[in-house]
Amino acid sequence: MYFLYRISRKKKEVLKNCNISEIDKMNGLEFEMFLVPLFEKLGYIAKVTKGSGDYGADLLLEKKQKKFVVQAKRYSKTIGVSSFQEAVAAIRYYNANGAMVITNNYFTPAAENLANANKVRLLDRDELIYMINNEPKIRRYFIPSLRRYFSNRSGI
Repeated sequence: MYFLYRISRKKKEVLKNCNISEIDKMNGLEFEMFLVPLFEKLGYIAKVTKGSGDYGADLLLEKKQKKFVVQAKRYSKTIGVSSFQEAVAAIRYYNANGAMVITNNYFTPAAENLANANKVRLLDRDELIYMINNEPKIRRYFIPSLRRYFSNRSGI
């Protein structure tokens, strides 16, 4: 029991002490592992899939008898359409209810269009920062990223 307490406490410390510049230094697997306690705080059961041959899903999330696949991209460049293609394929393979793509960066306009057409949830840098800083306030939903909000308002 004490061991489980220590693991739980360590996960809380990781979330509390992490900022976006530290995430930018992580490798892909470290980013995936970082996301597990973040999604668990939001009420999901989160599991990292095996590295290669994951069929387009880096994480599997379950909540209220619904399953979601997550494509996690820790990149230094914007995210293109290939991530969404992988996520859409993973929905069928894992028999999931939906998909999310989360990144420490932003998405290309083409990727955003493809994601909207396929009902893939986008979580970009702005939302990731918000999730880290305001985790208790977002248990029911993710706010739209400020970047997309303002770009939609200005007609870009």
